[in-house]
Amino acid sequence: MESIFIEFSLLIIIALIVSAAARALKQPLIIGYIVAGILVSPSVFNLLKSSDNLSVLSQLGVAVLLFMVGLHLNPKIIKEVGKVALITGIGQILFTFVLGFLISHLLGFGFIEGAYISLALAFSSTIIIMKLLSDKGDVATLYGKISIGFLIVQDLVAILALMIVSSLGEGVNLSSLAMQKIVIGAGLTASLLLIGIYILPRLTKTLANNQELLLLFSIGWAMALASLFDLSGFSIEIGALLAGITLSSSPYRYEIGIKMTPLRDFFLLIFFLLLGSQLSFGDIGNHIWAVIIFSLVVFVGNPLIVMFLMGRIGYTKRTGFLAGLTVSQISEFSFILVALGISYGHIGSEILSITTMVGLITMAGSSYGIIYSRSLYNFFADWLRIFERKDMRKLDEGKYHVEENYDVMLFGHNRIGFDLLRSLKSLKKKVLVVDFNPDIVLQLARRGIDARYGDANDIELLEDLDFSETKMIISTIPEISTNLLLIRKLERVNRNMIFIVIAHQIDEAIKL
Repeated sequence: MESIFIEFSLLIIIALIVSAAARALKQPLIIGYIVAGILVSPSVFNLLKSSDNLSVLSQLGVAVLLFMVGLHLNPKIIKEVGKVALITGIGQILFTFVLGFLISHLLGFGFIEGAYISLALAFSSTIIIMKLLSDKGDVATLYGKISIGFLIVQDLVAILALMIVSSLGEGVNLSSLAMQKIVIGAGLTASLLLIGIYILPRLTKTLANNQELLLLFSIGWAMALASLFDLSGFSIEIGALLAGITLSSSPYRYEIGIKMTPLRDFFLLIFFLLLGSQLSFGDIGNHIWAVIIFSLVVFVGNPLIVMFLMGRIGYTKRTGFLAGLTVSQISEFSFILVALGISYGHIGSEILSITTMVGLITMAGSSYGIIYSRSLYNFFADWLRIFERKDMRKLDEGKYHVEENYDVMLFGHNRIGFDLLRSLKSLKKKVLVVDFNPDIVLQLARRGIDARYGDANDIELLEDLDFSETKMIISTIPEISTNLLLIRKLERVNRNMIFIVIAHQIDEAIKL
């Protein structure tokens, strides 16, 4: 026991040093976790010798991580972004699965191996994206909501895939599915969802009077359902995930999430450490081209299909690009799925090594991509117009507004923008609304409100708008880079104009 404690302490210290170095170099902490995981792996320093004893901690960590994922799987988010979440989420899964399966076949993998690999490539990480979007303050942006929406759709598909694999057990023939097991799983899921809707909100309201009780109940609920599903012949991961989903409709889900965030971050570190410890460079050396090609499918192919689908729906190239970057890594479900396949004897351990390396590469790359997304967009902007529908570009030409001078231009018709527009209309002000959500532009047009489809970051749009007689500009857009661009434009055109802007941070308000 003492040696295990010393070993674990050493792992944490190494992770701390590497992560601190990453922070000092202004690199994402996730990169530090990944490097620390590689350093403790058998292929480098081989410090993780008690992996069997730490497997319980690993399983507990995965359960907590998936509970946190489930906590954010609120169906209301899908309803809010609706069509785009379903089309993009399912469309990207189908595209990646088909492409991954074909490439797997060409690289010499068998049918079952190809199916597991292509499924692993198809899902993206809700945990990582939620953390990165939260760190950037982009959760409430249009692309942030859409990204979370289609990631939730993907997570629901992943749950179904895990349940099917668990039902298959040691057989790989679909005809061997145990109907009794499927019925039990469906019954448990339906019962838990009903409990989540009608019982848990009242229970959490009672427990919310004591913060410690609420946290203890949340952890206990997650562990109880994980154990229940394990005893029922399903995986612990499915139970933990459904535990989070049942609490996702609770009015105290945000408080539960905040309380469990330190646990999530700690187990995220453990997740990468143990992931790195399973890395076998021998297996990777034999499949290096497979790793490179599969990484490109995820890092390049997934964002391209999301940009294409969102462009077909009618979103701007910028929204599609930013949302596309959020699917440029594989999911925690990918590793769980492959691990289940190995435990049932469907595939060999080399598939886990390939998946792990693809995961490390794409998770690291996507972290950089999302952090520097706006700089990347500015670099690729001219080439991205091919993803915009030509008929939607006509909205830029004034289809839903009259060419005249406006008293006020309102950028962003979100909740704040909605209230502001109503107040301005009651004051008989001539208002032009500018928004990059095509659905909002069409809704405003039906109500007889002048609206312009476009992105406030688009220089061409700003050059086309006539600010000369406008008395006031209001921006409800939370991004400081966008608001600074608007200010620079206004200073050149009309310095006497009143400019009202939103800032979520004090330092951003000072800059503005």
